[in-house]
Amino acid sequence: MAFSCSSSSSTACRAQTDLSSHIRSPSFLPGKFNRVTPFRASNSRCPTVVCKLNRMAATAVDKELETAAEALQRPDSFGRFGKFGGKYVPETLMYALTELKAAFKSLATDHEFQRLGKKRIIAETGAGQHGVATATVCARFGLQCVIYMGAQDMERQALNVFRMRLLGAEVRAVHSGTATLKDATSEAIRDWVTNVESTHYILGSVAGPHPYPMMVREFHAVIGKETRKQALEKWGGKPDVLVACVGGGSNAMGLFHEFVDDKDVRLIGIEAAGFGLDSGKHAATLTKGEIGVLHGAMSYLLQDEDGQIVEPHSISAGLDYPGVGPEHSFLKDIGRAEYYSITDEEALEAFKRLSRLEGIIPALETSHAIAYLEKLCPTLPDGTKVVLNCSGRGDKDVQTAIKHLEL
Repeated sequence: MAFSCSSSSSTACRAQTDLSSHIRSPSFLPGKFNRVTPFRASNSRCPTVVCKLNRMAATAVDKELETAAEALQRPDSFGRFGKFGGKYVPETLMYALTELKAAFKSLATDHEFQRLGKKRIIAETGAGQHGVATATVCARFGLQCVIYMGAQDMERQALNVFRMRLLGAEVRAVHSGTATLKDATSEAIRDWVTNVESTHYILGSVAGPHPYPMMVREFHAVIGKETRKQALEKWGGKPDVLVACVGGGSNAMGLFHEFVDDKDVRLIGIEAAGFGLDSGKHAATLTKGEIGVLHGAMSYLLQDEDGQIVEPHSISAGLDYPGVGPEHSFLKDIGRAEYYSITDEEALEAFKRLSRLEGIIPALETSHAIAYLEKLCPTLPDGTKVVLNCSGRGDKDVQTAIKHLEL
């Protein structure tokens, strides 16, 4: 579902581990690989040799001169988006990741795709939406389902916890750390390491080791495809600006991916500033983070001077994560996407405003993007076509809102 405004004042609706630690020290970062100049044949007159070398050189050149558009659309063979991404996992998980990548590659366009043969499914969840979706699939196909969720998130997302249990899932509370999404993800990875032969891990964002960022992006890409189609029907062309909230980054990447090659379309991601960027209580990873490794991938992270993870804060459970998907880090570094942040207070006001103006109660995650829209639109020319992705409904956040809003 998308939300769009056609001018600076319009709000017309258009109806969507920590394996043990991470690394920061340069000595642990991947080496810098220099581009190798493709081999060019000499002026030798030997036709056999020259012919063979020319064919090899052409292949190398084709690979080296791969267009920027193609490079943006998919990670390289090592699962990297530039220097981000990769597979920083224990050896016990390498086979499972390789198996998963091969299955995805061969079955991505196959409707008969239930072939991994694993009967136990695990997942992590913050806001509970991914947990509910996973529990629903498991109920439909008779699979054992275990959902890891931070104890704090379980309290503020009690509705989704009940829904998961109603669907037959076992919801395991995680009390370590801040008892939020990071800790739930860490616990899910520990489970996977222990039960890798029988268990499949359905990761809920464009984070984690390759191929998860690529896979989740492809699954969410329907958001951008539908946006392009609907924009063409409504406006006769593309939108000018896309806006979405960013925690791990899956809904934003689903929206952005379709338009990455359209350089005239601005991509804007909104992170959680919590109590403020200078408060130390926020989840603005791309705004304030530094490069490191968490949950199997290199990306921007919230870290202290010793390279240890700084516990994030956001009123929205889905944005309360100290990392971000590696492709978002890549888009930030190359200047293709812009990232800003919104405080808890601003998000709550947007939560209330959209509910009253449009009759749509948005998720608190989405409310961060809506709040930024009010800052963005006055800076745009009249007639600018803006699409904002309403990534979730706010039923799950009503209890949290009750504690903070005076109505």
